[in-house]
Amino acid sequence: MSNPSFRVDVQVTYLPHESAPDDELWGFAYTITITNTGDIAAQLMGRHWVIDDSRGNHQEVKGLGVVGKQPYLQPGESFQYTSGTRIKSPIGSMQGCYFCIADDTTVFETVIPAFALKAEGEETARVLH
Repeated sequence: MSNPSFRVDVQVTYLPHESAPDDELWGFAYTITITNTGDIAAQLMGRHWVIDDSRGNHQEVKGLGVVGKQPYLQPGESFQYTSGTRIKSPIGSMQGCYFCIADDTTVFETVIPAFALKAEGEETARVLH
């Protein structure tokens, strides 16, 4: 029996040049590294992000793949991409999940626990499973 599993590492950076505090917009880039930690090849098929700011604004983003790709990863392989978001307060959070399918047709989700978006510009890294 296979054990499909992806690990997700997240690094967030505040983007002052993509922010307009006077217009209540703060921009962030996030770099995601997805590693196949399972014992079978698998493909990331889709994503669902939940983005919240400290003023109670809530966004959800759903779609196929990530940055236009649906990476197929052998055990031990990684895929990295960078994307971004803008929120209406200097502090917020993101969380979500990836929808994946293993070579043996096992469908699984990789949960991405909440990580902080903070305009102070301090880089934060967190290993997420």
